[in-house]
Amino acid sequence: MTAREMIEAYFAAFNAGDADGMLALVSDDIEHHVNQGDIRRGKAKFAEFCSHMGVSYRETLRDILVFVSDDGTRAAAEFIVEGAYLRTDGGLPEAKGQRYVLPAGSFFALKDGRITRITTYYNLQDWIEQVSA
Repeated sequence: MTAREMIEAYFAAFNAGDADGMLALVSDDIEHHVNQGDIRRGKAKFAEFCSHMGVSYRETLRDILVFVSDDGTRAAAEFIVEGAYLRTDGGLPEAKGQRYVLPAGSFFALKDGRITRITTYYNLQDWIEQVSA
């Protein structure tokens, strides 16, 4: 699988709500860097994150544009997140099924046929304003 195919498969699994499909693409020592949060290290921590996201949010990514380095070791993607806030997440506004739309981006490192790092950025203040309105 090429780097582009791997990133496209990752996003397809995300949009399908297929955490197992996402986990199959990441390395055992994955580093997951999230906007406004700690770095999660290891597949088990990434699986916990996926499980948490699956009950607290329902998100679909659209208009995904993937960029890949010539050597296939790094990639980036820009996309729009369309979501619903389903279950209150610690320290955030109360969830009432609020809908939101925001631009976001992710950066990836790839090695030996697996994703070894995922870094995701979005405007948290914009999200808070949308779900608080």
